[in-house]
Amino acid sequence: MRFAGMRDGDGAVVVGALSDDGTELTAIADLETFWSSPAAHLAAGASGAAVPVLPGSLVPPVLKSARVVCVGLNYADHVAEGTFRDQEFPPFPTLFARWPTSLSVDGAEVPVPSGEDGVDWEGEVVAWVGSDLVDATPEEALAAVIGYSTFNDITSRRAQKHTSQWIVGKNGDNSGPLGPMVPAAEVGDLREGLEVQTRVNGEVVQHGSTTQMIYGVGETLSYISKTFTVHAGDLLATGTPSGVGYARTPPWLLQPGDVVEVEVDGLGVLRNRIVDNSHRHPAAE
Repeated sequence: MRFAGMRDGDGAVVVGALSDDGTELTAIADLETFWSSPAAHLAAGASGAAVPVLPGSLVPPVLKSARVVCVGLNYADHVAEGTFRDQEFPPFPTLFARWPTSLSVDGAEVPVPSGEDGVDWEGEVVAWVGSDLVDATPEEALAAVIGYSTFNDITSRRAQKHTSQWIVGKNGDNSGPLGPMVPAAEVGDLREGLEVQTRVNGEVVQHGSTTQMIYGVGETLSYISKTFTVHAGDLLATGTPSGVGYARTPPWLLQPGDVVEVEVDGLGVLRNRIVDNSHRHPAAE
């Protein structure tokens, strides 16, 4: 079963179950109601009539107040290929934040910001938190995860590297395509291995496994919960394997017209087209 958000005719977001072909959605609850008790809503399942998914109507089922916490440098082979190759693994995960407004969905167009030579791909898995966590143990934190999604942490490398803080380069418009949520019970333990593959115009550029993660989902959420409360509806992006574009010789970045796909075992495929910066500007009247 896959769950997604959809904007209705009044502009409100409902969460529901997608049909196998992605053409229909059966509503469960409005966004706020769903995240007030997500495990109960998933257990109850969808009811009522399925409605057609209209072009552009799907949206990430993410609260405006949600925190999107991302783990950088979480695969050893990715650390070895990039800027940090000569450094030891830090004792704690390297974390940065995305705004919910940077997230998009399968099929969304991703613009290249001005000042960038292109944008870079980072295929990975996102974990959805289903209950609040305060000073949680790793076991408690992992048990609070209710689902996983395919994710592409598309990055503006020039902006990312202007300073030691990565926020600007990680929050480009539409730069976080997020797939439907698959319940955690159907996915199992990431440590047992999900294959993550990224393709650019059909060519495989990343191929890794979640068994290679340095910091596990439970351990990372536990660590975060020692400092701030992790709420139901927050997300954790778990990092990317090797094969990113900036680390290649010569560097290879996504250009307008390119199509990037991320596929994760059991979670599905994200497919997004890269467009030029003019798509970020309001149309002239």
